[in-house]
Amino acid sequence: MKKTNETSEAGSVGLAEAPEPQAAATKAPRKPRGRPLSFDRDAALETAMHVFWERGYEAASISDLTSAMGITPPSLYTAFGDKEQLFLEAIERYALGYGSAGARALVEEPTARGAIERWLMEAANELTQPCHPKGCMVVMAATNCSAAAERVQDALLLRRTEAIANVGRRIQGGIDGGELPADTHAKDLANFYATIYQGMSMQAKDGATHESLMATVRTAMRSWPRM
Repeated sequence: MKKTNETSEAGSVGLAEAPEPQAAATKAPRKPRGRPLSFDRDAALETAMHVFWERGYEAASISDLTSAMGITPPSLYTAFGDKEQLFLEAIERYALGYGSAGARALVEEPTARGAIERWLMEAANELTQPCHPKGCMVVMAATNCSAAAERVQDALLLRRTEAIANVGRRIQGGIDGGELPADTHAKDLANFYATIYQGMSMQAKDGATHESLMATVRTAMRSWPRM
């Protein structure tokens, strides 16, 4: 993998992979037919995102969602189709919003080590913010997801897989550029740091502080291959 490709392909948000523009266009929000909506769809989606983030896909009932969104079940179905479609839109919103700091880290940092370290540091900051549920939505929403929600599981798995691949490409760029030893295995190193990220998400959910997660980042970076 040439270094010139690493930044153009890096688009992960923590583990919330942001889609390419063309892909995003194919996932345009469903436009309700008939009479105009009597509520702010964007605000309702933001609220639904927080409910899913806090409770996960399975545990968030239609009653939980409509109560928080301030709408009726028929209004939810009219505006979003069903619970599954609402969740997929919520994940997209998360990836392009709260989860977007990781994408910038992978693109903006001039070195592979700096990119991965900042990616984890951004996670330590975002995962512990008091203004939203703790942890990464893409990680937490998959918790206790049953086999019946196969499409949701597949969507979350795809985002996590693509995010890890982006980290691997950034690392491979560092190998190709002589920043890391030539025998470094980019995929293995990406999996290691993705495991650190996912563990940080669970720790944040359990109440870990920003300072605690930053200590984890410092420890993890000691495993960075040396020339």
